[in-house]
Amino acid sequence: MSASTAIGMVSESLRNLLVGEMTLSPPVNVTILAPDESGGDRRINLFLYKVQENSSLKNLDWQVKRGEPTRLVPPPLSLNLFYLMTPYAPNDPQTGNSIAHEILGEAMRVFYENPFVPQDYLVDGLKDARERIKIIQNTPNLDELSQVWSTFTQPFRLSILYEISVVQLDMLSESERVMATRVRQIGVPDVRAPFNPPVVEKIEPIKGPAGIVVTFRGENLSGWRAYVTVMGRRILEGVELTEDVFTVTIPDDLPQGFHEIRVDISHLFRKTFFFEVTT
Repeated sequence: MSASTAIGMVSESLRNLLVGEMTLSPPVNVTILAPDESGGDRRINLFLYKVQENSSLKNLDWQVKRGEPTRLVPPPLSLNLFYLMTPYAPNDPQTGNSIAHEILGEAMRVFYENPFVPQDYLVDGLKDARERIKIIQNTPNLDELSQVWSTFTQPFRLSILYEISVVQLDMLSESERVMATRVRQIGVPDVRAPFNPPVVEKIEPIKGPAGIVVTFRGENLSGWRAYVTVMGRRILEGVELTEDVFTVTIPDDLPQGFHEIRVDISHLFRKTFFFEVTT
């Protein structure tokens, strides 16, 4: 966002939004005062009663400075602002506070239709902010409302609570750091032929009596070691291959039926085949 004055800029921007979008006739004044300060008989007032650090953004890492990719800046102070919206209007002898209720309803409509403060209503210092200014209506909390109003000499008035997030305050330029120079190259590049991984494609035959010799065929097997298991029983242990074909003997004590054969080539390639032991 910018300097610590951003909190005041948010209040001004909220006022701009209400002034620009409220359609009551005659127009209603919008003030940013404490509830016990006089600002006119017919108005809507915003009072900033609490400022709280945003819990989800408080542990951000250092960031690259905008426009200067070689400098790092500490994370901004991210804040949520809490406002008390209160309508003021003279009481009517018959309808009482109904005019104040109309003012409050119109102000609530504006904030509901604009969950983010539009760019046109932001003051200049917020137009380039990293985060958008979000408006959230909070559930009325009677205890919190009574605590706020108890600090003033004025009696309680109907009010609505709003939470504004997120307001980010940048640290001073003295806190910035120059980004360390990145290593581009070490030594001389050595370009060699691309790596061709070993692959076993098929087993021949796929069925036969116990004790038969089966053949595995594949590609790029030469120079790698082969491991073969049958139903978890190791029958070939790390034999170095010299060509793209190798053989194993099916144990002669296997019963009839289908058996799982797993082939592992130097732990780079694994594949499961099924062999049927016949009579």
